Amino acid sequence: MALIESLYESADALNKAFADEIAQLLSDAIDARGKASLLVSGGRTPLPLFQSLCQADIAWDKVDVSLVDERWVDEQDDASNTKLVKKNLLVAKASAARFVDMKSAESDAADAVSACEARLATMSQPFDVLILGMGEDGHTASLFPCSEQLQAGLDMNSGKVCIATQPTTAPHQRMSLTLPAIVASRNIFLHLTGEKKREVLKDALANGSATEKPIVAVVNAATVTLKWAP
Repeated sequence: MALIESLYESADALNKAFADEIAQLLSDAIDARGKASLLVSGGRTPLPLFQSLCQADIAWDKVDVSLVDERWVDEQDDASNTKLVKKNLLVAKASAARFVDMKSAESDAADAVSACEARLATMSQPFDVLILGMGEDGHTASLFPCSEQLQAGLDMNSGKVCIATQPTTAPHQRMSLTLPAIVASRNIFLHLTGEKKREVLKDALANGSATEKPIVAVVNAATVTLKWAP
């Protein structure tokens, strides 16, 4: 489909403008449908965005928040995206939002796919705002080029919202949204900072296949807005 570039001079400028845009999209969704859904990614990049967004003056009690992917670890583990989101986003005004867990008690994420899909089904769908990140290998969500589950995760006809994945180049089993669930979202953003990530993205889109660089699959199937700053 398309990549729309929205570039900023600094990360501070990006985070403030992006937080304002997300808040407006969530408010518009609440006005239109009575509730809104926000799907976010983990990692270091979104932390300043979360810390700005949590101060937005919107009806957070009508917003459901969940994750694009989660490592299959206990919530107290520092690798947990749930821990990161609860500590950095679901605070201040955003503490009124409802968090929908991807992680559950099953020891194997593959045994938890249906239960995770059932929890996500309680959210407003298509998801109103979905924010992706990207690794330097071109993975997005937990759709890794090294994972034997990648083809199933990219299958647009799978009918699945979630998939359990096991990357070989990164620790932990994961639960991830599938490509069809990602690209069905109303507003899809790719949030990156730094020249290196932008170069990885440019190279992937110019030269990479969907299986070599899974972010290519998303851009090929949907309109994605890149939010980038040096």
